Amino acid sequence: MKTLTPKQLFLGFSKIGMSGFGGVLPWARRTPVEEEKWLTAEEFSAMLGICQIVPGPNIINLGVCVGTRFAGIPGAFAAVMGLLLGPVALVILLGILYEHYNSYMPVVQGLLRGISAVGVGLIASTGFKMMRAEFNYPPMLSVIFLTILAATYFHLGLGWVVLIASPLAFFLAWKKVKK
Repeated sequence: MKTLTPKQLFLGFSKIGMSGFGGVLPWARRTPVEEEKWLTAEEFSAMLGICQIVPGPNIINLGVCVGTRFAGIPGAFAAVMGLLLGPVALVILLGILYEHYNSYMPVVQGLLRGISAVGVGLIASTGFKMMRAEFNYPPMLSVIFLTILAATYFHLGLGWVVLIASPLAFFLAWKKVKK
């Protein structure tokens, strides 16, 4: 198994934290899977699935999982600090600037609307990349369909969607492993 130093994890997760300010999922996948090749697409999806079920922010949970896997507790700490330090410093700086320049509010609101549109596009792109891996095992597409149906048509909350889709997902994952 590959090992990483806490410094490598800190730098990698700092890149994620600063690149994905306001929505890090697209960068949380791109950095460890596509750029650094720390994880395969399947490993990332499995880890993210677990991190979405346990309490707490998904990205922090992911940092703990990846950090622990490659460098134990120091790696988990380094990954989480990498995620948090840059964005926290940036938010403090933006707060100071906002306090000083808040008279230009309409311009700032327009800027934020544009940034939110970019965030939606990045999240959708990441979802499609993650879904592409499921085409290798077409029965798993039924879980995606069931999830979309439960969330959009029936307007069920995350807990209900997980309870409904998980048995089918576990069954299909078990069948996939048995192949």
